[in-house]
Amino acid sequence: MEIPETRYARSGDLNIAYQVSGDGPVDLVFVPGYVTHLELHWSIPSFTPFLEHLSSFARLIRFDKRGTGMSDGVSGAPTLEARMDDVRAVMDAVGTERAAFYGLSEGAAMSILFAATYPERVAALAVRSAFPRRMWAPDYPWGRTEADYEREVADALEVFGSRERALAAIRRLGIFTDEEAGLFLQMMRFGTSPGALQALHRMNKEIDIRHVLPSVRVPTLILHGLEDTVVPIEVARYLAAQIPTSRIVELPGIGHLALGGPTADPIGEEIEQFLEEVRAAGGWEQTEPDRVLATVLFTDIVGSTTRAAELGDRAWRGLLEEHHRLIRRELVRFRGSELDVAGDGFFARFDGPARAVRCACAITEGVREIGLELRAGLHTGECELMDGKVGGIAVHIGARVAKEAQPGQVLVSSTVKDLVAGSGLRFLEQGTATLKGVPDEWRLYAVDRSDD
Repeated sequence: MEIPETRYARSGDLNIAYQVSGDGPVDLVFVPGYVTHLELHWSIPSFTPFLEHLSSFARLIRFDKRGTGMSDGVSGAPTLEARMDDVRAVMDAVGTERAAFYGLSEGAAMSILFAATYPERVAALAVRSAFPRRMWAPDYPWGRTEADYEREVADALEVFGSRERALAAIRRLGIFTDEEAGLFLQMMRFGTSPGALQALHRMNKEIDIRHVLPSVRVPTLILHGLEDTVVPIEVARYLAAQIPTSRIVELPGIGHLALGGPTADPIGEEIEQFLEEVRAAGGWEQTEPDRVLATVLFTDIVGSTTRAAELGDRAWRGLLEEHHRLIRRELVRFRGSELDVAGDGFFARFDGPARAVRCACAITEGVREIGLELRAGLHTGECELMDGKVGGIAVHIGARVAKEAQPGQVLVSSTVKDLVAGSGLRFLEQGTATLKGVPDEWRLYAVDRSDD
């Protein structure tokens, strides 16, 4: 099979390298893990049969994540949100409205998030060596401690050290022959830099998509190697228990990464069979989703009644119109959708939490310049779609979070905070709150704007 031509899709200001191979009846987007290099992938003899297998039953769409491989470099590590933008840009460039996804390792988290956020563009989801969270928590015992993670980062950076130590770092990722390890090392060194790799690990440390898992509604296949020493098999079983549309296949003799030879065949075969089942069940038929993962924003003016009485009706109407223009301008800038205006309060929806937080900050700063003070609240959760509007418990939570905000404050739920890893946004813990009409206690965070 000839190496496909590398092309570029424009995602914002960046160029994302991608390749397309095969012409099967379905499209399959391969979301890679860790570090890749599109053209050097084909130099690894044992990996080529796997790519050829996928290309035999699907139109295979592969790309280098921003900051790695042949895609444009970035400062720091990109957020999952930015990476989702890149995938949509690649899908648009190749002309696919709906595709199956195969997410590997770190790429699985983004694939899961994409399937929940854009269900209309995902017909089926397969993930392997997936982890929804990296760090230990009382309710997630398979994560790393701080000390363990620091050691792992130091070990990973050995790929830029002596060849002996670099090859040892590569072998910790999977089961490799000597030739495979050397070629994979070459790909790593061409695909990233020490600073970029370290930033990637720092971002992965903050990821937590556990609350997103029940929102995945597309058919899902969870593949996991029983010899995986990076992500325990218990994590795959946890994922299967949390994603209602999933089934799990445990693969003997396969580590975290499986490069070629007979070990790659079961993976390709399982994916092929899974996609055939989805296709036979009509999974590629375009349907309008009734639920979607979204970030909701609520704002309201502090002391609006008092201010209106001070200004009088005419002046107050003029100030409100200016307030509305400012908010709508920022919604356009940050790709938010206005859903409702009730008096002096706005209700908007976003497809990315970091964009929503930055929009809320821009709004609160902007209205201060016209003599108003706002409070804003945000929450990310599964929303019901109803005639272009959104509803459900996630909307109620967002409204209640806004009620808890202090004047001038942008307050977010823990779910928002967990999804903006790598964004550079900082938060100050505000403790827990009981939200009226909403079960359980909720941990809330204020956006830290001390450097603004």
